[in-house]
Amino acid sequence: MSDHRLLGIWVRRFLLEHVVAERNLSRNTQRSYRDTFALLLPFISTRKRKPIDRLCVADFSSDTLKHFLDHLERERKCSIRSRNQRLAAIHALAHFVAEHSPEDVAWCASIRAVPFKRFHRNELTYLEKPEMDALLAAPDCRTALGRRDHALLQFLYNSGARASEAASLQIEKLHMRPNTMSDVEICGKGRKTRRCPLWPATGAELLELARNRSPDAPVFLNHRGQAITRHGIHRLVRKYVSKATAACPSLAHKRISPHIIRHTTATHLLRAGVDINTIRAWLGHVSIDTTNIYAEVDLERKAQMLTHTNALSTPAAPKRSWKANPSLMAFLRSI
Repeated sequence: MSDHRLLGIWVRRFLLEHVVAERNLSRNTQRSYRDTFALLLPFISTRKRKPIDRLCVADFSSDTLKHFLDHLERERKCSIRSRNQRLAAIHALAHFVAEHSPEDVAWCASIRAVPFKRFHRNELTYLEKPEMDALLAAPDCRTALGRRDHALLQFLYNSGARASEAASLQIEKLHMRPNTMSDVEICGKGRKTRRCPLWPATGAELLELARNRSPDAPVFLNHRGQAITRHGIHRLVRKYVSKATAACPSLAHKRISPHIIRHTTATHLLRAGVDINTIRAWLGHVSIDTTNIYAEVDLERKAQMLTHTNALSTPAAPKRSWKANPSLMAFLRSI
């Protein structure tokens, strides 16, 4: 068997040539693709009773793919969202193979014909303004650690940054201007950069954190003086949610993470009258469809509020006896 028929050769080429070299996808996306094939290849090997390094393209059929997806859901207890994410990586591999091997176009079509599974999208969670205020008030700003934590929470709320984006933020990406709006340059998914304006209060806190430090140093440090990790940011948010719950009990009924603060930023911007395209650029969304989720949620909220008020209801017309309306009776007799 020639090497180009081996499935492992195509997986290697796909990850190195396409994912890294051509697409330059983020490290997290690279790991996600890698993990998909780390699960898939042993599964095919077991079913075909062949060593992984000897598996060929023909060993991986659409039926095998369907069994693999069932395995993810039933045995590994993966969510439908995770199942679809794994399938997207496999679809991308099949497309790559077909582009470089015309004889495998039919195989690619059969793999890509396996559909994604529909699922009910969970209701979008975000914080109301009093809840966000309670979270921001939780750190003790009398201490250096508390000031760092408040600056981090304030930055997440101001920018709508992901935890990974905040963790990797460097001081040189802060553009502070004394007499005009300051901004920050954020490196997001796919290494795409965006500029986000900073409120004066946020800028002042970040400037204090960055004082007398190297421009290439991380803005947010952990207790060991190293760059805080995204996992550290998740722990920090959980810590202050627990503390803020005493002052704002409604927080206890929500699962809050840095990404929920991102949802909160988008929702509050929308309610403040910021247009949807500006919010898309603010958050770094590639597609406007992603940002439109927040508009749909806000419309649902407005509809719910409308049902509890009569402010826009039309006054009822005075009742009239239908029998006293001869034109109506003439109309009925004409039918």
